[in-house]
Amino acid sequence: MSKGRAEAVTGASGILLRYLQEQNRPYSAQDVFGNLQREHGLGKAAVVKALDQLAQQGKIKEKMYGKQKIYFADQEQFDMVSDADLQVLDAKIVALTAKVQRLQQGCRHMEAELKELASALTTPEMQKEIQELKKECAGYTERLKNIKEATNHVTPEEKEQVYRERQRYCKEWRKRKRMATELSDAILEGYPKSKKQFFEEVGIETDEDYNLKLPDP
Repeated sequence: MSKGRAEAVTGASGILLRYLQEQNRPYSAQDVFGNLQREHGLGKAAVVKALDQLAQQGKIKEKMYGKQKIYFADQEQFDMVSDADLQVLDAKIVALTAKVQRLQQGCRHMEAELKELASALTTPEMQKEIQELKKECAGYTERLKNIKEATNHVTPEEKEQVYRERQRYCKEWRKRKRMATELSDAILEGYPKSKKQFFEEVGIETDEDYNLKLPDP
């Protein structure tokens, strides 16, 4: 082994031993490499070699799990924990879990508030918006004033008369359209050509030719 590689393995050994003791849970070499590579920049080969050396030196334990080798801290170095101590630790875990949940909920509330504030108008933008709204409101006020002062208003009676005439004309329109349709259908029963050819020869123009549609009754 080269000097540089040996130093890398030696440095990795201390980091890995401390990590496995602090976490006190089983890891594969790939797990350890993935967890520590970003923080410490360890190479995978150095991690594998360091774990093997630590296991050979008895500083950590190794165990085959299927086809994969698992490494974990030597449990004999840890003091025995009583049931009472475990209950205290469990209570701490529950309390810390609840605290984490409260903090996460608080973070979500603050993120929502931040998002709302980020989408809100700034003070200069709000002032500009107020000025534009005032200008728009003044325009509507002037328009309303002119409408109220105008002398050419349509009276309710005149309006009603226009509606009655519209209904009468639409009724007559429907009547004549129905008559023309019935008449053309009767002629077409004995006409040797198509309806379109008949209309072209006679010179009939339909509402549909001009995209016209009868208003609703």
